[in-house]
Amino acid sequence: CVCEATMDEQALLGLNPNADASYQQRALAYFEQLKESPDAWQVCAESLAKGLYSDDHVKFFCFQVLEHQIKFRHGALSAAQQQLFRETLMKWLQTQMMNSQPEKAFIRNKAAQVFALTFVAEYLTQWPKFFFDILSLIGLNPRGVDLYLRMLMAIDAEVVDRDIHHSSEETRRNTLIKDTMREQCIPSLVESWYRILHTYQHTHSELTCQCLEVVGAYVSWIDLSLIANDRFVNLLLSHMSVEVLREEACDCLFEIVNKGMDPVDKTKLVESLCQVLQSAGFFNVEQEDDVDFVAKFSKLVNGMGQSLITSWTKLAKAGDMKNSQETLRALETKVPLMLQLLVHEDDDISANIVGFCYDYLHVLKQVGGLNSSAIMLAVMKKLTYDDEYNFENEGEDEAMFVEYRKQLKLLLDRLAQVSPELLLEAVRRVFTSTMQSWQTAPFMEVEVAIRLLYMLGEALPASQGAHFSGDGAKASALQDMMRMLVTCGVSEYQHTSVTLEFFETVVRYDKFFIVEPQHIPNVLMAFLDHRGLRHSSPKVRSRVAYLFSRYVKTLHKHMNAFIEDILSQLQDLLDLSPPENGYPPLLTSDDQLFVFETVGVLIVNSEYTAQRKQALMRNLLDPLMGTFKLLLGKLLLEQDEERQSALADCLNHAVGFASRTSKAFSNKQTVKQCGCSEVYLDCLQTFLPALSCPVQKEVLRSGVRTFLHRMIICLEEEVLPFIPSASEHMLKDCEAKDLQEFIPLINQITAKFKGQVSPFLQQVFMPLVQAIFEVLARPAEENDQTAALEKQMLRRSYFGFIQTITGSGMNEVMGSQGVENIEQVLFTIIQGAVDFPDPIAQKTCFIILSKLVELWGGKDGLVGFPDFIYKHIVPACFLTPLKPTFDLSDAQTVLTLSECALTLKMIHLKRGPEFIHYLQQEYLPSLQVSPDIIQELCQVLQQPDSKVLKSYLKAFFQRAKL
Repeated sequence: CVCEATMDEQALLGLNPNADASYQQRALAYFEQLKESPDAWQVCAESLAKGLYSDDHVKFFCFQVLEHQIKFRHGALSAAQQQLFRETLMKWLQTQMMNSQPEKAFIRNKAAQVFALTFVAEYLTQWPKFFFDILSLIGLNPRGVDLYLRMLMAIDAEVVDRDIHHSSEETRRNTLIKDTMREQCIPSLVESWYRILHTYQHTHSELTCQCLEVVGAYVSWIDLSLIANDRFVNLLLSHMSVEVLREEACDCLFEIVNKGMDPVDKTKLVESLCQVLQSAGFFNVEQEDDVDFVAKFSKLVNGMGQSLITSWTKLAKAGDMKNSQETLRALETKVPLMLQLLVHEDDDISANIVGFCYDYLHVLKQVGGLNSSAIMLAVMKKLTYDDEYNFENEGEDEAMFVEYRKQLKLLLDRLAQVSPELLLEAVRRVFTSTMQSWQTAPFMEVEVAIRLLYMLGEALPASQGAHFSGDGAKASALQDMMRMLVTCGVSEYQHTSVTLEFFETVVRYDKFFIVEPQHIPNVLMAFLDHRGLRHSSPKVRSRVAYLFSRYVKTLHKHMNAFIEDILSQLQDLLDLSPPENGYPPLLTSDDQLFVFETVGVLIVNSEYTAQRKQALMRNLLDPLMGTFKLLLGKLLLEQDEERQSALADCLNHAVGFASRTSKAFSNKQTVKQCGCSEVYLDCLQTFLPALSCPVQKEVLRSGVRTFLHRMIICLEEEVLPFIPSASEHMLKDCEAKDLQEFIPLINQITAKFKGQVSPFLQQVFMPLVQAIFEVLARPAEENDQTAALEKQMLRRSYFGFIQTITGSGMNEVMGSQGVENIEQVLFTIIQGAVDFPDPIAQKTCFIILSKLVELWGGKDGLVGFPDFIYKHIVPACFLTPLKPTFDLSDAQTVLTLSECALTLKMIHLKRGPEFIHYLQQEYLPSLQVSPDIIQELCQVLQQPDSKVLKSYLKAFFQRAKL
C-alpha cells in the first residue's frame, strides 16, 4: 500500500531515460499502481510541496500522477481532500518563488497543465477566486509570473483552442467558464498583463514575450476595448521597436486586428495602427535585414489589408457610401506596401501577403478602373526559380517553393478574372521577348516564360481544352505563342526544368496541332530523341513517357505517315529487361507501361489493313511471351528468395505490358477488326501457367488477374474456356487479399455472361465460399488492425459476390448447392446483417435477403424457405436497428435501414396477410411492443409507398432506443 508518505525509491530509478529496461518496466508498473490508488496523489503532492526530490524525472512523474487524479478521479475526492489538493498546489507555487533556480521548462509546463485542469474542474464551483488567489500570491515575482503566464496558455488550450476536439458536454462547460471569466475576472487579468509588460519590457524579454503571446491568445474572446485602447496599443507599438520583443508584438497586433468588430471601428483601428507604424519607419521594408521580423510584419499587413476589405464589403453591402469610400481609400494607401512585400526576395515574406493580394483583386473586379498590372508583374517575377533550387535532389526548401508557386497560381487565376486581356498581353510580351533570345537567357527566365504560357491554360478556361477556336483574339495570341514555342528551337535548351515545361505545355495545348498539324513531326522528334525519352535525366524520361502517351492519344489520326518510324525508334525501349543483365534500363517498368500503351494506340488506330495490324501486334507481344516462358522456367528452379522475387516482378511486368497494349481496344469488336484475338489468346495460354507456380504467388496472381479482367472486355466469351482452371488455381491456399481481389473477377464474369456461365458458377460457388469461410475463421492477434481490416474487406467482398449471384437472376446457382450448403450461406447473410457493425456490409446483406425473398419466398419457392423468413429474416429486420452500434445519425446506416424496410415490404408482397398476422400475433408482442404501435406499424407496412415505411421505421427505432 502507498498510504504512508514514502515512494518506491527502486521504481523511481526507472524514470531516468538511461535506466535499464527492467527498472523502466518497474517504473511503468508503479505509475499504473499509483494512478489506481485512491490516495497516492497525496504522497506525490506532498513530496512536490516539500521539495523532497531533486530529480527532475521524479518531479515530472509526481505531476503526471496529479494530472491523472484531476482528469479521472476528481469527483471521487471529498471536499476536504479537494481543499488539500488546492492548498498543496499553492504551497508548491509559493516554494517556486523562493527557489534559487527555476524548474526545467518541461516541469513548469506540466505543472501549469495540472493547475489548468484544476481550474477547469473547480472554477465554476469550489474555486471561483482561482486567479485572485494566484495573483495575490505571486505579485510581480518573475518566477511566479512565468508560471502564471504558462497557466493562462494551458487554460487557453483546455478551454478555447479550436483545434482540439471537445464533446458537446465539454463545449457547454467551456462556454460557461468563458462567460463567468468575462463577468468576474478578465479586467483584472488584463490589468495584470499590462503591469507585467510595463514592468519587464526592458529587463526580462522572455516574460514580456510570454505575456504578449497570452494577450494574442485571449484577445479573440474577451472584450476588445480592454486591449484596443491607447494605453495598451501604445505599449505594444513601443515593443515593435525593441528587437527581442517585436516579433511577438507583431503577432499580438495581428490577433487584435483579426478580431471581428464593427466595420467603421475596424477601419479606424487599422488606420491609427498604420499611422504610427508608418511614421516609425516600418513601411520601408527594404531597409530591414531581419527577414524573420519582416515575415511577421507581412502577416500583420496581410491581416490589416484583409480586415479593411471585410469592412469595405460590409459597408458597401449596407449601402453606407461615405464610410465604404473612406475604407476603400484607406485600402488603396496600403497597396504600395503590399506590392513591396509581394516582390520581396524572401518567399516566406511574399507568401504571407498573398491573401491580401487575392482579396484585393476581387475588390478591383467589383470596383473596376484600377490597375492590376503591378501585381501581375510581381507574380511573374516571383514565379521564377532562384539559383539555389536543387533540381537533382529536391528537399524541404524546394518543396516549400513548389507550395509557394501554387499560391502564386491562385493570384494569376484571379488576375485572369479581373482583366483577362491584360494578362494575355503581359504574358505574350514576356514570352515573345524571352523566346527570341532563349540561347543567351538564363534557364529560370526561359522556364518561367514557358510556365506562364502553360498557366494561361487554366487561368483562361476553355471547355474541353478548345483554346484555339471561338474567341478570336485569345485563340490567335495562344496560337502565335505555341507556334513560336515549337519552332524557335527552345526544346534544345540544356536544363531539365525548361525541357519538362516544354513538353508539359505541348501536351496541355495538344489541340493546337489539330489546327497546325505541320508541326507534329518536329515535336515527335523531340519526344523520341535526347530531348525526351532518351534525355540524360531519369526524371525527364519518366515524365515524357507519360506525356507522350497523352500526346499520341489526342493526335494519332495525324501520325499515320510516321508510325513505322516511331515504332522503330521505340523498339529498344520495349525490351523487358531481365534482372540479370546488370545495367539499368533507360525507363522504369512503370514508364514502359505508357510506351506499350502508346504503341498499342498507334497500331490499332492506324490506317493499315487488319493483316498488317495483326503482324505489328505480334511483333509487339511475341517477345514478351518468349521472355515470359523463359523466366517462368527459371523461377521454378530458383532457390534464392531474393532472385525469386526479382524474377516474379519481371514476369509481372510482362503481363502488365500485355494488359496495357489492350487499352487501345474498347471492346471485342475492335479486337476482331484488327485480327488480334488470336495473339491475345496466345498470351492467355502463355500467362496462365504462372498461376500454378508454387512460389511468389501473390505477385504472379495479381498480374494474371488484371490481364483476365482486360481479356473479358477484349475477347468476351472466348475467355470462358480458360476461366475454370484459372479459378481452381487461384483458390488454392490463398490469403484474404487474394480472395478479395479474385471476387471482382467472378462478379465481372457473372454480370457480363449471366446464363452462359451458370454451369461454371454452380461448380465454383461452394469452393469459393469455403475458401472465404476458411480465411475468415483463421485466428488473428487481438489488436492486429491490418488483419481485422482485411477480414472486414473480405466480408464485404463475399456479400458483394452473393449479391451479384442473386441479382443476376440465376436462382439455380445457389439453388443447386444442396440444403446444408444453402443453409450455411443463408446464416452467414443473417449474421452479416445483424452481428457485424459494418453498415456497408449490412446494407448489402439486406439487399440479398430482399432478393432471396423475391426468388424463393412465394408459393412455388424453395421448400422450407418461408419458415426461414419468419425464424431469421424478420428478426434480423428488427434486431439490427435496435443494436447500440446502429447509429441512426450516420448516413450510411440510414441507407441500411431503408434496405431493411424494403426487405419487410418484399416479405409482405410475397406472404401477404399471413405475414401481418405473424407480426401482430406473435413477433412484435414478443418484443414488448404496445398493441397500438403494432397496429400503426402494420398499417404503414401495408401502404403502397415504401418511403412512408422508411421514415416511419426511422422514428420507430429512434423511439425504441430512448
